[in-house]
Amino acid sequence: MNAYLLTKTAHVVFVIAWMATVFYLPRLLVNLVEAGEEPAVRARLMLMGRRLYRFGHIMFGFAALFGAVLWLHFGMAGGWLHAKLTLVAVLLAYFIVAGRWLKGVDRGRALPSAKALRWFNELPVLVLFAIVYLVLAKPF
Repeated sequence: MNAYLLTKTAHVVFVIAWMATVFYLPRLLVNLVEAGEEPAVRARLMLMGRRLYRFGHIMFGFAALFGAVLWLHFGMAGGWLHAKLTLVAVLLAYFIVAGRWLKGVDRGRALPSAKALRWFNELPVLVLFAIVYLVLAKPF
């Protein structure tokens, strides 16, 4: 296999791993809200959330590294790439907001309602759809 395909494969695998964390972290927040004051359940969910958030940062780092190699070494370019990177930045901000909410729970802050968090959990699907379209169609 050539270097381009190996690099692209690594990028896609790490993006998939990161997106799993982007989808699951808000779901853990919903579970925290619904757990109420059950200390054992809350402690387990907090532990899972902290580990997931850390894992997500690592996966994002590797995805960004391999994406930068594709961009700089293999000459990926175009308006579609700028749009994609903008949407990736939106997803990263979304992930960081979810992580800050998780950290806020440790400090005694309240989370939004379970219903609001469920709606929040749906947003990255729309952004991911747009990113995949841009990558496949390269419309501009």
